Formats: sequence, C-alpha cells, structure tokens
Amino acid sequence: MAMTNSHEPDLLFRLLLTTRRWRQFLDQKILSSGLTDATWRPLIHLLLLGNGINQKILAESVGISGPSLVRLLDSLVTKGLVERHEDESDRRARKLYLTTAGEQLARQVHQAIQDLNRQVLGDMNASEEQAIIALLQKLENNMNRYDEKTL
Repeated sequence: MAMTNSHEPDLLFRLLLTTRRWRQFLDQKILSSGLTDATWRPLIHLLLLGNGINQKILAESVGISGPSLVRLLDSLVTKGLVERHEDESDRRARKLYLTTAGEQLARQVHQAIQDLNRQVLGDMNASEEQAIIALLQKLENNMNRYDEKTL
C-alpha cells in the first residue's frame, strides 16, 4: 500500500518523540517540587484560570474526567495546596482556590516551565516559534473537526 504523503509517519513520530522528551525534561525540572505530572497540571491551570473556578471548568481545562480530577484535588487539599468552597449559586458545585502555599508552589512550577521553554526553544527566533504554534494550532483544529465528524 503506497502512502500518499511521505511526511505523515515522520511528522507523527517527531511529534510523539518531541512531546515525550519535553515531558521528561519537565518532570526532571519539577521533581524537586514533590509534585507528580498528574498533580502539577491542575495547580498550573488553577493558577492561570484564577481562583474561584468550579471543578468542571478545571477538569475541562486539564483535559481529564471529573472523577479523576476529584481524586487529584483530594490529594492537593490534603497537602494544603488547594481549598474547596461551596458554590453559593449551586450547592452541588465546588469552587476551587489555591492556598498561599499552593500559589507559591504553582508559581515555582510555572517558572520552571518557562525556564525549560527558553532552554528547549534555544536559538529559535520569535517568528519560528510563532510558526510552530500556528502549525500546531492548525493541526489541533483539524483534529477537532475530525473528532466532531466521528461522533
């Protein structure tokens, strides 16, 4: 069976390899914080989205199911990094807040991510970086359209 586009396997392979290596670098940077890949992501999303969001929004942002997020949040609450408060407009919903310790740790992790980005992007200029971002966004949009068609 002949391939119509010889770049497809190479592109997928490169994306997977690059993502895996980037995550390994990131795990090494964040290792000293005592957080796992699963627990630092909700902290960063909460930092960037802001205090007072509900669990459903955080789950969508992180890209995990609600029950999986609840288990992670339980761990973060136990560690004193996140607090849950009842949503006055919906008693079933919970609003999430970073504690002072949680915000400090989230800012440290966010800084580690930014430092890694600078190191890994190295000698790329701004237009090269923007071109990669634009191509990845186009790829994501294509996947979203594909996903919508298959549902």
